[in-house]
Amino acid sequence: MAKMETISVNLPEADDSTKPENEEVTIEPKVFAEKPAAAKEDEYAYLDATGFTSERFKIEIRNLPKHYGIHELKKLLNVKLELSTNKIKIMRPGCPFLFVCFRDESERQAAIKTLNGYVWKGKTLQAFEAKPAPDPLVKRRNEAAGVDGVVSVKKRKTLEETVTALAHLSYEDQLSQKYSEMRNVLTIFGNEIWKTCPSIRSHVEAQRKLNDGLPCKLESIKSSPQIDGYRNKCEFSVGKNEHGETKVGFRVGSYSNGFIEVESPENLKNISDKMKVTVKLFEEFVRESKYEVYSPETYQGYFRQLTIRTSSATEEVMVVVGMHPQSLSEDELKEIQAAIVQHFTSDKAIEVGISSIYFEKIEKHKPGQNVNQIEHLHGETHIVDTIHGLKFRISPLAFFQINTQAAEILYQCAIDLAESSEKTSVLDICCGTGTIGLCFAKHCKQVLGVEIIPQAIEDAKHNAELNQIENCKFFAGNADDLITSLIRNANIRSGENLVAIVDPPRAGLHIRSITQLRNARGLNRLVYVSCSPRSAVKNWVDLMRPCSKAMRGVPFVAKKAIPVDMFPHSPHVELVVLFEREPEKEESRPAENEESVDEGRDDVPPEDEARM
Repeated sequence: MAKMETISVNLPEADDSTKPENEEVTIEPKVFAEKPAAAKEDEYAYLDATGFTSERFKIEIRNLPKHYGIHELKKLLNVKLELSTNKIKIMRPGCPFLFVCFRDESERQAAIKTLNGYVWKGKTLQAFEAKPAPDPLVKRRNEAAGVDGVVSVKKRKTLEETVTALAHLSYEDQLSQKYSEMRNVLTIFGNEIWKTCPSIRSHVEAQRKLNDGLPCKLESIKSSPQIDGYRNKCEFSVGKNEHGETKVGFRVGSYSNGFIEVESPENLKNISDKMKVTVKLFEEFVRESKYEVYSPETYQGYFRQLTIRTSSATEEVMVVVGMHPQSLSEDELKEIQAAIVQHFTSDKAIEVGISSIYFEKIEKHKPGQNVNQIEHLHGETHIVDTIHGLKFRISPLAFFQINTQAAEILYQCAIDLAESSEKTSVLDICCGTGTIGLCFAKHCKQVLGVEIIPQAIEDAKHNAELNQIENCKFFAGNADDLITSLIRNANIRSGENLVAIVDPPRAGLHIRSITQLRNARGLNRLVYVSCSPRSAVKNWVDLMRPCSKAMRGVPFVAKKAIPVDMFPHSPHVELVVLFEREPEKEESRPAENEESVDEGRDDVPPEDEARM
């Protein structure tokens, strides 16, 4: 499953683009030290810095509808209204206001004129100029300035405390803590159903009596076969530590928290020795280079990031060197690239197993650009790993579960819950490179997958050919638009059944996808795989809502949940939840007392088969 785009919430624009995947813990104040006070800095000086302009030309939009998605909003602003936005900033999902940045004053004024008074989904929008946000790093420095010539400085947590917050516990205690958290999530789920769906409270109470207070059965947590060094992908930042030394590792905190220092991952338990050696190898290269590391505070410098991918099956290593080109000429960039290849093809690099080298330009995206430019420099274009005995080609930007051995357990849980047979068609929603669907292939009649990232679909098709699997079809497009077409293509006949496997990004599925799944006739079993269970609660509640004008289909019921530990030493855990459709009654009318779910379309027009 490829992770779909998210809405930026960080300010200013270039502050946190190199944040690694596993750096998700908020830094909290620990103790205070004292040092001489410094003069207060200008919190808006960054507006005059090279490479940053759009925060100057920001507007605020208010009175937004309750239910909207980033894809819908971008389509409205950039396609229908032709406003050419530069960046969208939202505080939280469902927030009634947000900020939009533009490239110049004329674009800002045109947007205000177009949007102010515009009616969208029954809401009359309000649009007006917004002040630029202060630089969060400078703001924190100024806020820390005390009286009597003393500055209070927050002491950071260590990198180990930040990235691997549970590493100090035994693995048994980690599993116990995660299981307890999943109980809390399901308790919240039950409470939300009780609050928003009063007509099924009797069902909720009955399930609570059967399942120790939970709305469905919670099975014991599945442990990871590999506890240490399990990550097969990491995005390492390049920067300076608190002593000003060049480091390749992870940020201790984030720009918005007032910390930009980078520390070595040497003592992190979830990083393999192969990765640590590769990090050191690149750190040597950066230190010897005449080019400086990139500073998120000044927007100056070049080296920004190193992405490493490894294969547990072949021991191959892929490296992607990320740089901000600034004003370097093509000849200068070619010189740097040649030096990178030479460094990563040395005897030491070959001993590590580096087989693929890429170069990534990390700079401000142009209109319509969603990913950075990637250029293959040397070696293989992909690495290959295996799950359930199947080979999977992995490209630089592809999503692949970061714990390969635990992924086998995760997918087996989904297969077991689906109870598919030779008469079952499987819908793989947010299929990514096809890993789940291809693992299902031998257990069902056919698999139909959909994914928004075209390159991921190309990888999925290649993976099907690589494993000589012929009963899987993969289609590029937004799941919000294509679920109805997928069901039509499944061509379910009498005596056959349909199962959906949903593995969405952290934010979950858009309400349009949930509506289509609810309204799909013949779809009686759904397996929801969540990497962020708390974020998925809303989706689960919507699957269980009684019939309404939007949710015409008979509701699903949560039957069983299985936690799988994909991330030892961190607080994160995957949860696989089985939903089954209730038996359909002869007459099914929308419930009158349930909360409204969606003000958008109930139906999705048939898609052109050529798209599929």
